Amino acid sequence: MTAVELSYCVVNTNGRDHLLRCLDAIERTHPAGVTHETIVLDNCSEDGSVAAVRTAWPGVRVIALDRRVGKAENDSTLLRGARGRLCLLLNEDSELQEGACAALMEALAADPRAAVAGAQLLTSEGAPTASAWRLPGVTVALAGAMFLHRAFTVQSGGSRTRSVGWVQSSAMLVRREAAAAVGFLDPGFFVYSDETDFCKRLHEAGWTVLHVPSARALHHDQLSTDLGSARRRIVEFHRGRDRYLRRHHSSAGRLAIRALGGWFYLVRALAALALPGHDPRRYLLQARQELLPWRGEGLREAAEEYNRQMRIAH
Repeated sequence: MTAVELSYCVVNTNGRDHLLRCLDAIERTHPAGVTHETIVLDNCSEDGSVAAVRTAWPGVRVIALDRRVGKAENDSTLLRGARGRLCLLLNEDSELQEGACAALMEALAADPRAAVAGAQLLTSEGAPTASAWRLPGVTVALAGAMFLHRAFTVQSGGSRTRSVGWVQSSAMLVRREAAAAVGFLDPGFFVYSDETDFCKRLHEAGWTVLHVPSARALHHDQLSTDLGSARRRIVEFHRGRDRYLRRHHSSAGRLAIRALGGWFYLVRALAALALPGHDPRRYLLQARQELLPWRGEGLREAAEEYNRQMRIAH
């Protein structure tokens, strides 16, 4: 079997059109001379994604699930099954820009202790957006409560490759041996904080995490701004955050972080009363979930209900 240097690993859930653009960008921007494979894990889509990929990209390996599971489990399945020494994790709504993959690979080649290199993410309009941060902690929560989070916590500014706390997995190159050494991503995180926990465990094992501004990738925002549609995501976000804090912080630390986080959202809710285009109810829900993260139904329950309905139908 031919050795593979790089595996492109794409997770997709009902994102057919984005997925096809993602695969086109992979083909268009792939560095010359680098042996590679492309794997798509389809999370039980209903929009014809699997058939579309098999028709348009017959050389792509497709893993078609018959039930929906979380993002962390999906990414770990891809990392375990990939043949590449390096694995580039991508969301279906990520589009690599010219030179992005090459820049990420060069960053890991230049630093043998780096386990992860994250790209600079761009909005659909091409504007840079936050994509690297300090790891959560009391100091970070305090900076947030003082509304200094953009200056202190966000680490994706500047033009030089730098060591950071964690990077978003929408376009994240992973050294597979490092991922295997720490047990890949924890499937206990359904989505949100899974890559934060992964990067934290890599740091604890002696690896570093890099943000590479010269590697750029569009990340299309598919999330609705409607509170009803966002409610499950907000619940799941704070559930994942709570799992991270329970794993990596003391009881006193968790209490302080929750209190500071609750204050942050409550102040924003008050400000939203006077600011046009802002919904105070959204920030109040964020505050409630920050303080009581075990309440409510999130994306995990939605997937479980979907799987239950699928079993009944079949």
